[in-house]
Formats: sequence, structure tokens, C-alpha cells
Amino acid sequence: QVQLVESGGGLVQPGGSLRLSCAASGSINSIANMAWHRQAPGKQRELVAVISSGGTTNYAESVKGRFTISRDNAKNTVYLQMNSLKPEDTAVYYCAAAVGRVDYWGRGTQVTVSS
Repeated sequence: QVQLVESGGGLVQPGGSLRLSCAASGSINSIANMAWHRQAPGKQRELVAVISSGGTTNYAESVKGRFTISRDNAKNTVYLQMNSLKPEDTAVYYCAAAVGRVDYWGRGTQVTVSS
């Protein structure tokens, strides 16, 4: 059993920044991909950013150049630095991690971008 706990969400004005963190704990041998997804009201959940165990990254076009995903393997933690936030970034952000054959999800953290 693996638990993922997100933190760092909140209310921010357009153009502002937030840094999300997700710490994994439990029965972890090694974590392959770690990712951030988001789901806005009335929309499908979408992949925002993913980082492999080797450190390769990929981003949704809508956030490329503004968001940065990183990980600290010693802490089993993944981060999402979000800069130049836009109202359309408003969503619940979910952390995900692949541990062995199983994908685990956090409960999400709300990010609201509004003036």
C-alpha cells in the first residue's frame, strides 16, 4: 500500500506562482513515473506533467514553459512549480505514482487562480 499526499494548493492571482508537493509513503520499493494531473469542473482529468525515474519530463502544451516538474527520489517526493498562473489553470491537482505494477493517486489539492 502506497499513500500519496499533496500539499501546496491554494488561491493565487493570475500571474502568480505556487509550488505543489507530493510525498509518497508506504510499501515502496522504487517509483517509476511520477506525474501531476488536474481536473477542472466539468472537464476530463488531464495529464499536466510527468517525470520518469530517469528524470525525463513531458508537459501538456498548455503548461509548457510555465510549469516545472521535479522529483527527489531520496524523499519519494515530486514537485510541481507553477509560474505565470492563469485562471484556466484552476483545477484540482492530483499526484500519481507508478509503484511496481500499480498506479497510486493522491486525493488532490485545489488550485484556484483568480483575481
